[in-house]
Amino acid sequence: MRRLAVLALLAACAFSAAPAARPIRFAEQAPTGGAIVLPLGSEADLAGRGTMLDPATREAVGRALASAEFRYRAGDTLRLRGIGPWTQILIVGTAGEGDEAVRLQALGGTAAQETARENGPVAIAATGLGSGAGAAAQIGVGARLGGYRFDRYRSEDPDQPRRAGDAAPLTIVTADAAAASAQWQRQSEALADAVGFARDLITEPANIIYPESFVDRTREAFRGVEGVRIEALDVPAMERMGMNAILSVGRGSARPPRMLIVEYRGPGASGAPVVLAGKGITFDSGGISLKPGTGMWAMKGDMGGAAASVGTVLSLARSRAPVHVVAIAALAENMPSGTASRPGDVVRALNGRTIEIINTDAEGRLVLADAVALAEQRFRPAAIVDVATLTGAVGTALGDEYAGLFSRSDALADQLLAAGRASGELLWRLPLHDNYAEDMESDIADIQNVVEGGGPGAGLGAHFIGSFVADTPWAHLDIAGVDLRRSATPTVPEGMAGFGVRLLDRFVRDFRPVADTAPRG
Repeated sequence: MRRLAVLALLAACAFSAAPAARPIRFAEQAPTGGAIVLPLGSEADLAGRGTMLDPATREAVGRALASAEFRYRAGDTLRLRGIGPWTQILIVGTAGEGDEAVRLQALGGTAAQETARENGPVAIAATGLGSGAGAAAQIGVGARLGGYRFDRYRSEDPDQPRRAGDAAPLTIVTADAAAASAQWQRQSEALADAVGFARDLITEPANIIYPESFVDRTREAFRGVEGVRIEALDVPAMERMGMNAILSVGRGSARPPRMLIVEYRGPGASGAPVVLAGKGITFDSGGISLKPGTGMWAMKGDMGGAAASVGTVLSLARSRAPVHVVAIAALAENMPSGTASRPGDVVRALNGRTIEIINTDAEGRLVLADAVALAEQRFRPAAIVDVATLTGAVGTALGDEYAGLFSRSDALADQLLAAGRASGELLWRLPLHDNYAEDMESDIADIQNVVEGGGPGAGLGAHFIGSFVADTPWAHLDIAGVDLRRSATPTVPEGMAGFGVRLLDRFVRDFRPVADTAPRG
């Protein structure tokens, strides 16, 4: 009974509001008092961007910069206290190259993280930074992302209670505040909130987020959003359709799998949709092929691809983007039990292909086999992009700087690479060799889910998923190396990253139809 009460309390806590980040405001004048952030790319910038400082304060800041031999490089910071009426003056370097939006988001994130403990308002002097009103809005996106925190399960420390000033606004000071505010409300805030939605889903413990509750969270997030249709296929529905690949993964768990479909058709959008298919393993024990215990807790985040896919559609729908897009989240919990799939089992996927399960810990590709087949059969899409925390091999190859990109379409790959550069969520294209088809041949089925003895694991996993797509332009993103940050970046605090929402939002907005280019193995 006590255990049930504890679980009920945890469930109630999970659906309560998380502490809000600082609200983002735009103004042409800085608020009185509090902290001020001065972005400077050179010594000369102080004269223009520091006009909100009185002459004596500006002169004192100049002396401090010279004394500290400040380098003005992007990400460099210098904190000054006791100068003028401000509680602190934070200098943030901006010199450097790269996409403007990425640099501005990094500036906003750095400012938010460096002033997180400020008990009062914060202002960022953004006049003259970037091009147009969108520049200030990008700073706001970065501030929201960099200031993200997840502490809903922490009891408040009575010796260090949360101060009212911790939630004071962060004001971005710009010459065209009205236009910047309009851009924020029209698009940028939706993107920042969607990344937060994905991070929340991934960070929640697996006793709170499982296939059914993932669906519930999604329905709540889209409540009242126009142009959206949501469908969740349960076990009987998937059995009737022949989705035995995802059903085999969920068979060992008391929490049944779901195939979640979120379709958004924006104003004026016509033609075939782009489908984003996400791996949604809400907890991955490895099944009968049990993982080692060390680090297994992080497998609550093995649904990062599903969170990114649904989060992308949430961003696009809330901002009323003129696009047609579908997220398919293949949701299951991979657990060992007397009903779990065994190594050596054979299952038939939705499109009729049979799979020999060599290792039950290679389950993400199984759920995605049914997801991409469903995408192709039901929607006849312009393109399919699947997103998955699929292999440790991709992290070994690329570290935590890039997600792996696989595609047989150069044109589709180029669009995804460009979206990665524009969003700051970088991709690196890896090969799909024709020999992978031979490597994955099974003696008793159409394909086996792994190759015993190793090999190019990330490429083999990508080939497996792609073999369930018949004639649609397709790409696979393996995000297993970038889904969990062990050290913070300006826009991603330490923890679950929510990688992919910014990337895919940009990709779908800019998408141009491409031709399919290669047969499947």
